[in-house]
Amino acid sequence: MNSIALKVFEVLEDEEWHCRGHEYKNTGCTQLAGSGGIKGLKDGNGDRPGIEIKSGNNFCVECNKTTRQDIWSGQFIIQSSSSSISEKLQLKILQQYMYKDIVEQTIRPANHLTIDHRFPKLRWSDTYAEKDKTDMSANEINARFQLLKKSNGSASHNHLKSRACEKCSRYKKRGTPFGIKFYYEGDETWQGMSDTDERGCHGCGWYNFDKWRKALNKFIIDKKE
Repeated sequence: MNSIALKVFEVLEDEEWHCRGHEYKNTGCTQLAGSGGIKGLKDGNGDRPGIEIKSGNNFCVECNKTTRQDIWSGQFIIQSSSSSISEKLQLKILQQYMYKDIVEQTIRPANHLTIDHRFPKLRWSDTYAEKDKTDMSANEINARFQLLKKSNGSASHNHLKSRACEKCSRYKKRGTPFGIKFYYEGDETWQGMSDTDERGCHGCGWYNFDKWRKALNKFIIDKKE
């Protein structure tokens, strides 16, 4: 975020109404409604998500007249993508996982995260994607999705998973996250009843990294005892 946009955001971050007549004077923004100010914050960019800002005409005691004012709702705007997941469901998933990537367990902005289908797309049946267009319960979200980190100069976790799944699809040998050969169910051989059988992925760390990590930690503790 550039310095001017940051100063404008610092005015709005308390989630209260702010008057354009006098409250933005120290930001250095000469075109407050433009791309360097309100519009730029709404739109976001490759480095940060947009933010939801509402604008309206309200009476300002300081200016003693009705002025144009803005308020941040506190919500970030999910960037549009080619994903089959609806925007409403994307937000629900991000909020359920509290914007935390499952591998590094780090809270990140929405545009630094990938909503990952546990079951890889290359194995989907024709009807699998249709479920993304419906509302889901917390349990359904947990069964279907996890959050992975996008690239920030290093390889994205989603990219690493995709390469592992492609090899598994070809050779029926399951992935080893970061070279760790451990499975919480089964072994390295993918054993689904058909190419679209999701049960063949159960036990792989890339399928459910949270469950994999917990099982691996338990295995290590049990070995020590």
